[in-house]
Amino acid sequence: MTDYKALKKIKKLSNTIRNHNHLYYVMDSPEISDREYDQMFRELQGIEEEFPHLVTLNSPTQHVGAGPSSAFNTIEHELPMLSLGNVFDKSELEDFNRRVHGRLNIPIDSSIEYACELKFDGTAVSIIYEDGLLTKAATRGDGKKGEDVTHNIRTIKSVPLELSGENLPSILEIRGEVFMPLSGFEYFNKQASMNEEKVFVNPRNAAAGSLRQLDPDITKKRPLDIFCYGIGLIEGYELPDNHSEIMMLLKEWGLNVCSETALAHDVKGCMDFYHHVIDKRHLFDYDIDGLVYKVNKIALQDKLGFVSRAPRWAIAHKFPAKEEYTTIKAIDFQVGRTGAVTPVAKVLPVFVGGVTVSNVTLHNMDELHRKDVRVGDTVSIRRAGDVIPELVKVIKSKRVKNAQVITMPKTCPVCNSVINRIADEAVSRCTGGYNCRAQRIEYLKHFVSRKAMDIEGFGSKLIEQLVDRERIKTPDDIYTVNQEELCSLERVAIKTANNIIQAIEQSKNTTLAKFIYSLGIREVGETTAEVLENYYSNLNKIMIASEEELQDVPEIGPIVASNIVNFFNNEANIRIVDNLIDRGVIWSDLTVTSSLKKILDDKVIVITGSFDSISRTELKDYIKKLGGKVTSSLSKKTNYLIVGSNPGSKIQKANELDIEMLTEEEFFAYLNKKGEINDE
Repeated sequence: MTDYKALKKIKKLSNTIRNHNHLYYVMDSPEISDREYDQMFRELQGIEEEFPHLVTLNSPTQHVGAGPSSAFNTIEHELPMLSLGNVFDKSELEDFNRRVHGRLNIPIDSSIEYACELKFDGTAVSIIYEDGLLTKAATRGDGKKGEDVTHNIRTIKSVPLELSGENLPSILEIRGEVFMPLSGFEYFNKQASMNEEKVFVNPRNAAAGSLRQLDPDITKKRPLDIFCYGIGLIEGYELPDNHSEIMMLLKEWGLNVCSETALAHDVKGCMDFYHHVIDKRHLFDYDIDGLVYKVNKIALQDKLGFVSRAPRWAIAHKFPAKEEYTTIKAIDFQVGRTGAVTPVAKVLPVFVGGVTVSNVTLHNMDELHRKDVRVGDTVSIRRAGDVIPELVKVIKSKRVKNAQVITMPKTCPVCNSVINRIADEAVSRCTGGYNCRAQRIEYLKHFVSRKAMDIEGFGSKLIEQLVDRERIKTPDDIYTVNQEELCSLERVAIKTANNIIQAIEQSKNTTLAKFIYSLGIREVGETTAEVLENYYSNLNKIMIASEEELQDVPEIGPIVASNIVNFFNNEANIRIVDNLIDRGVIWSDLTVTSSLKKILDDKVIVITGSFDSISRTELKDYIKKLGGKVTSSLSKKTNYLIVGSNPGSKIQKANELDIEMLTEEEFFAYLNKKGEINDE
């Protein structure tokens, strides 16, 4: 793999992982299983290990979780709250054990004591005690800073507001996991259902959602608990030599510590504990998704140290996904934003992974045929990580004689338009476009989403009602909706309507990248939209660009280029764009006067490293204001490489391509020479 291909793969994986981090840690709404996430993360780690010079500080491998919500004040962790690496079987655990022995220079046949603990499926928190009194608490957030949830933590009965005993540390930071017991979860959901209130999908989401309530009185009513599993910062106290002894000390201070622990002296001992827990897991009144093994001696932990996001002295041993059997009653076909027609299995409801599953996506017809799925089949379903249900396999030994073979319908089940499948594509698509109700709704949902125009409160049910009333057909119609119309909709009060109108108005101030992304151009995601903004800085230039010109833009290939050109060659799309602008949608115009543009007009510039007098973001904006195009990758079309400190591998690439390199000082001297920077 070349540097260029590796960089493209890293960027794609990084963006995807960041998105899932945000969904998991901030939105409490994960969309993929833990195993899928772990596989993706491992792939990124593998590429970065092969190309270490491509690793950046903002890589997901260098961070934990996602940033805190803006709805809460933030607390910066004195010591980072790190995540853990994962193993999934005995051989991977043996590899971890070998690494530990190797780094400690201890023979592999010598014993290392491991503290074995449960891995709770809740939400991680940090709690600070000063002279024994609880003073503040925070979520893990991105590992460096989290959300201030002090008032909510104080409502949890198992969290002592004051520690027991004498000679307490002057400062003690407790690391723990807040969770909702299974019995409490069942009772809460039953009561919520009776009162026609929101029910939670699973205990983890329930714990996270309850802890992140803005009103502590709501949190107080939720059956939350906590297990403490370690410490962070400590001052004014000398700790015991072993982790297991520290846990006993926490118990003495009145903190809740799980008793399901063991000490193991080798991999066999760890695996014995693993099988012991697997056998009795069903008896626990809380969810766990694995075990954690920690080198017990603190001195050895200190010697082993950390990688960027995880300690070298601990590892999580994940449990396999739970599977259950059920029967396929029917296959429905759902239509997405781009017209993609997806088969969805309707199954007899089955409780798996903490939730009742009745629908399972089959992705596409190729996948359906590969697994040979038929109506009437008995199938194995799993919900790894308590997220999206997955059909694992068909139990063909139980296949009934009249099991129905599934074929793709010739016309759309929503609008009756013809369904086509383009050669070399796995997906079949409805040709109805925005005349198809399903596509229209999904398009509008995409347009108002957080990463696009970010119109808060303009949710799915509201969109569906307005579409069914034929009040909105395209995104530009949203900016003509008034309060009276909103109030006429189901469950929309005057206050809600006013908030939505305000959100619509606020959304008019956006960025070019968000605007491009909001248009829903096929295969133009957030990253591609940002690339287009950085390269062109002007919507008109993008709209009139040819496929050949677009392919000159780094990271844009022929398929994406074709999709962009086709989109802007469509008169209906042009009309939508014009109407949106006419109705007040604006973004910062990075173009400047013609005199300024003469300096860097159409110059393609790449920057690398960090700079003393200006941040990278500021430098990019400055270059664009002077008419230049900023790209992330070097090519024969690059005019200059601006080099800061710690530049990485781009230096070598620039030498190979004979690209002129300028230091920070040389670049500004060049501008000075052109007469655009004055000493006034």
